[in-house]
Amino acid sequence: MSVDGEAVRLRSEADEPGWEVDPDDDWGIAVVATVGRQLRLRREAAGMRAGEFAAAVGYGEDLVYKIEGGKRIPRPEYLDKADEVLGAGGLLSAMKEDVKRVRYPKKVRDLAKLESQAVEIGLYSNHNVHGLLQTEDHMRALFDVWLPAYSEEETERMAAARLARRAIFERSPAPTLSFVQEEVTLRRPVGGRMVWRGQLERMLELGELRNVSIQVLLTDSQDHFGTGGLIEVLKFPDGSAVGRSDGAFSGRPVTDPKQLRILELRYGMIRAQALTPRESRAFIERMLGES
Repeated sequence: MSVDGEAVRLRSEADEPGWEVDPDDDWGIAVVATVGRQLRLRREAAGMRAGEFAAAVGYGEDLVYKIEGGKRIPRPEYLDKADEVLGAGGLLSAMKEDVKRVRYPKKVRDLAKLESQAVEIGLYSNHNVHGLLQTEDHMRALFDVWLPAYSEEETERMAAARLARRAIFERSPAPTLSFVQEEVTLRRPVGGRMVWRGQLERMLELGELRNVSIQVLLTDSQDHFGTGGLIEVLKFPDGSAVGRSDGAFSGRPVTDPKQLRILELRYGMIRAQALTPRESRAFIERMLGES
């Protein structure tokens, strides 16, 4: 589990309008295989060869074989066109809901599921503005400078996955969200000045929500308990929790109460060192005024 590290790198064929199947996602592989098999059975029942069908739907024959073989995730528009060509009466289009669930990498889906169930989330970020706080322009600018470069398809897929996670701010009942951001993550003008200003304005907007706390940890803090890197702790209605830190337990997710207490102690000390939410808001407003 990694809240900030959800951008899972997948191989991509940019010229093909479909998504690569996550090789680590057994459930997703089964879903894609089932969808592909249904498409093939419908096509064969209609007496259409793969090449003929490809021409009718407006896609390459190679892509048709890959989708039918469960090697490629079909886009919604592909399913709509296939439904129309094969006269499936909406049955193929209806599979868009199944495909939608597997279009994001498994790690991202698992993360989004945890976030959707948590009643309290504490997050410390020292490298970038946290993914849940990022504007679309900011996140795309981050993806654009990754090396080796992401393809356009990969960027679209990761941006869509991250944007979908922002639904957490609209949940009811609302979870308690606490963010601590290093000052340097706010001063780096990722994407240029306008994108940077939009990012700071977005943080001010989210900071007004009653369930959201955003704090800034100043760079000149002499005592710093966050030198171990990212910390995240998610707590659930049944009293269970899961946490992770770059600098503890080899970076793996932990659920053991003793290990969680260590992460909570570190996070609590970081919050105590940071500016209060009110002070942090005033700090961000001054940054905007100085630009």
